[in-house]
Amino acid sequence: MAWERGDNSKILPQHVQEISNSVDSGHARLHELGYKQELKRDLSVLSNFAFSFSIISVLTGVTTLYNTGLNFGGPVSLVYGWLLAGSFTMFVGLSMAEICSSYPTSGGLYYWSAKLAGPVWAPFASWMTGWFNIVGQWAVTTSVDFSLAQLIQVIILLSTGGSNGGGYEASKYVVIGIHGAILLLHAILNSLPISWLSFFGQLAAAWNVLGVFVLMIVIPTVATEKASAKFVFTHFNTDNGEGISGKLYIFVLGLLMSQYTLSGYDASAHMNCDADYMLPTTRHLSGAEFPLSCKNCDADYMLPITGISVMLFLRISVLKLMVKDKYSNFRRYYSAEKTEETKSADVNGPKGIISSIGISIVVGWGYILGITFAVTNIPHLLSTENDAGGYAIAQVFYEVFKRRYGSGVGGIICLGIIAVAIFFCGMSSVTSNSSLLAAW
Repeated sequence: MAWERGDNSKILPQHVQEISNSVDSGHARLHELGYKQELKRDLSVLSNFAFSFSIISVLTGVTTLYNTGLNFGGPVSLVYGWLLAGSFTMFVGLSMAEICSSYPTSGGLYYWSAKLAGPVWAPFASWMTGWFNIVGQWAVTTSVDFSLAQLIQVIILLSTGGSNGGGYEASKYVVIGIHGAILLLHAILNSLPISWLSFFGQLAAAWNVLGVFVLMIVIPTVATEKASAKFVFTHFNTDNGEGISGKLYIFVLGLLMSQYTLSGYDASAHMNCDADYMLPTTRHLSGAEFPLSCKNCDADYMLPITGISVMLFLRISVLKLMVKDKYSNFRRYYSAEKTEETKSADVNGPKGIISSIGISIVVGWGYILGITFAVTNIPHLLSTENDAGGYAIAQVFYEVFKRRYGSGVGGIICLGIIAVAIFFCGMSSVTSNSSLLAAW
């Protein structure tokens, strides 16, 4: 169909006319999807990248599960497993980025699955994806903050003399108490304005990058005993203490460290949409289904609901009926505090996904190499009888500085750098959680 160059306003669809002068491509795409723009966009491409990069957090994942990689396969699983998992993760990220460009909504995966599955399978696909996504988000936040609580316990242990020097070893109840305090602090921080969260996100990204480079250079430099290149690139550890002898199975188990770390990059998608969030309406409530809809969207998605979802959706629906006109202000306030979104989301969202994965692969591999070159005795590092109580990376850091300077204080400081990175990771994870839940 040919368009004349004259008065195109008579030809263009109404929703295109409304956004023709808009400079924000994400805004334009939302109008095409039937969404109404209400809140200004405050997150730049750097901020969007920072949230995903902080959740991936190389320092968090590698440090937490380094024991697993070292026990199952050792250096081969760590070094090559990282590249293998990173390659397949990038394939997933590229596909996700393409979809994100077409549907830049904060609902992310569950909204995409509904759109792509078609009207027949949309309810099932969206329901499954949404629940797997949100439960995964909860699990990640819990595991990240619990790993921080464990690391704090190890730092306290080493600071007071270590396991072999009469150091204080906290009980499991103390660790759980620390975990709860961290979760509470993250909840408080995520109640701050989005401008603060954006600043913390960028600070977290910078901290992760600089922290990785500092540690990957300092640790092998300070180490008086270093592993050979042959050991780092060819040694395969089969002595796992679990009776597992099959090398392929051992290698697959060793991949857990890499795959656990390279996750969470979908946060860039959750920080995309700036429209009215998909909240439950009270129309057509019938049986085990009722619609989720965007107030200004032209499509309702019937999602099967059970258990917790019933209670949550009914409570919000009742609240909507009770407060009526005030409901809009409540929703806008909640959205502004939790998920103020990304400028040109259809472009910057995909950039955030791809760049966070790519940079994480590169700096993560460097971090793994730097630490593994300081590994000379795998059974000793994994033994619960060492000063760190079997926490391999903590023992590496502590011994490296103690052998060089007669004191492990430098190693404890390095663990502090990691602890701050894990704290930022947990904070960003809660931000992504709230964004997804608000959209859902």
